Amino acid sequence: MALSPSTINRFLFFKLPAAWWTGVRVHQYESDRSLVRVRFKWINQNPFRSMFWAVQGMAAELATGVFFIDLHSRKDISISTLLTGTKAEFTKKAVGQITFECSQGKDIQALVDQALASGKGEQLWVDAIGRDEAGDQVAKFSFQWSIKQKSKK
Repeated sequence: MALSPSTINRFLFFKLPAAWWTGVRVHQYESDRSLVRVRFKWINQNPFRSMFWAVQGMAAELATGVFFIDLHSRKDISISTLLTGTKAEFTKKAVGQITFECSQGKDIQALVDQALASGKGEQLWVDAIGRDEAGDQVAKFSFQWSIKQKSKK
């Protein structure tokens, strides 16, 4: 089953309700690129009148993690994934609509192919860049994903 933004957003409602209630939504998903948007509003604000960093982190993690969600939905691949590291840089106040983009889908697929071929765990740092409506960067998140083929029983 090919994933679409609407199926992923429905998944959010049931499996990641904190992301859904704070407004995190997948806007676009392709095999090599994803866009996740979140709009600044009352429920996701901090006391300094900008978007709470954790909400930005949920949107950024989803922008990278959607590729792994897609892999887990396929029946021909049996993998385990784990987030093993994270880094964040904030460069501008996050207000308005923030779009997180990840363009490393091909790198992730290569990682999966390598892990399946070797039978060993593999790791990759994957970036999500957050931009405001003017196109200015507000944040950069980096996530270290670990992937391994599930052992056959």
